[in-house]
Amino acid sequence: MAHFAELDEDNIIKRVIVVHNNELLVDNKESETKGIEFCKSLYGENTKWVQCSYNAKKRGHYPSAGDYYDKEKDIFIGGKELTINE
Repeated sequence: MAHFAELDEDNIIKRVIVVHNNELLVDNKESETKGIEFCKSLYGENTKWVQCSYNAKKRGHYPSAGDYYDKEKDIFIGGKELTINE
């Protein structure tokens, strides 16, 4: 299973959803772009999505609602890190 985080206009995580791997496949390889297209088909074209990893292999750590996505560094920053870095 793949996981995707929905971002608000300030890159704060709104929610994380699980997407079946079949929805990501392009030529038998997972595609984040394909997964984002699938998420938008469910929640609307104006939503913003980023793939994340339950086992933290992608983008730092597994995000939760309220965490921040740093687009420049391409990582999720959690609540504790947000407080420390402000």
